[in-house]
Amino acid sequence: MAVSLISETDFVSIESPGEDQHANSFGEIIGQSAAIANLVKQIDLVAPTDASVLILGESGTGKELVAREIHRRSHRRTHPMIKVNCAGVPRDLYESEFFGHVRGAFTGAVNHRAGRFELADGGTLLLDEVGEIPYVLQGKLLRVLQEGEFERIGEGITRRVDVRIVAATNRDLRKDVAEGHFRQDLYYRLNVFPLQVAPLRQHKEDIPPLAAHYLKYAAAKLDRPCPPLTHADIFRLQQHDWPGNVRELWNVIERAVITSGDGSLHLDFAGEAVRPADEPTGSDFRAAARREIVTYAELDRRERNNVLAALDETGWRIYGPRGAAVLLGIKPTTLASRIRKMGLRRPGPISR
Repeated sequence: MAVSLISETDFVSIESPGEDQHANSFGEIIGQSAAIANLVKQIDLVAPTDASVLILGESGTGKELVAREIHRRSHRRTHPMIKVNCAGVPRDLYESEFFGHVRGAFTGAVNHRAGRFELADGGTLLLDEVGEIPYVLQGKLLRVLQEGEFERIGEGITRRVDVRIVAATNRDLRKDVAEGHFRQDLYYRLNVFPLQVAPLRQHKEDIPPLAAHYLKYAAAKLDRPCPPLTHADIFRLQQHDWPGNVRELWNVIERAVITSGDGSLHLDFAGEAVRPADEPTGSDFRAAARREIVTYAELDRRERNNVLAALDETGWRIYGPRGAAVLLGIKPTTLASRIRKMGLRRPGPISR
């Protein structure tokens, strides 16, 4: 079995210009699946407004990336976007973190300190893992959201801020509300415009461009040569369920670059199952690729049959998210060139 190489330019990335009409339109978000297209459509709708946004999704799906894109497309983009990791704030420091304090307000307060709301004035405040805020403190947060006013701890001066709130969580806040762990009024205040981020296992067609982008980025970050991404690698990546989502994909790619001393990727899923039981393992796949030697004529025949299968599957559509180029993991222009070179024909015009 031949193992062919895939380059990053074989995919349409939304960070780089390409033939796809939506290239360059998604900012930092990479993908061309229906799930990504719908997500970007929702971002486009809400970003120009000042509505509060609640981003929902599993851990590692890129909720912070979505929040940054909302801010980047808003009229507040010239002002800061400030993030608070609500799960990482000690319980007794929430008020100081959100609202700030003056010197001497409590033990350890040796200087005046502005809180996150004050730092985000005019911009966007991301409340990451908002479901982790203790119930007793949610009322004080609600007051700021409703009135735009707060006081630093130890100070009697009321300060006003103009802040757009974007919250993110992997929790089911409706369940938390029903169980009395999250204030209903705060939930409705945050949930003006809910945005669901799909887990990676639901849009695996985005794995090739994501992996190609991460591979190039990791190689540059680590100052290592960029090893080739093969169809065998993509096969293995797309068999994995990705419980850690795109964050796990990044970790796998970065680890593979670190261990690519022989010039090839060594995908390590840290013991996770990477394919159904009836599929070959990645090592078997590579071993078979090394053992089976075929003639160039046989390779040409297999490539021709593979292209025909993809064209038949898509009704001879080349371009777009449902085109044969996506199934084959190559640029539409590359596929069109190969069709001409192979002399493939079908009745009627080729669909674009």
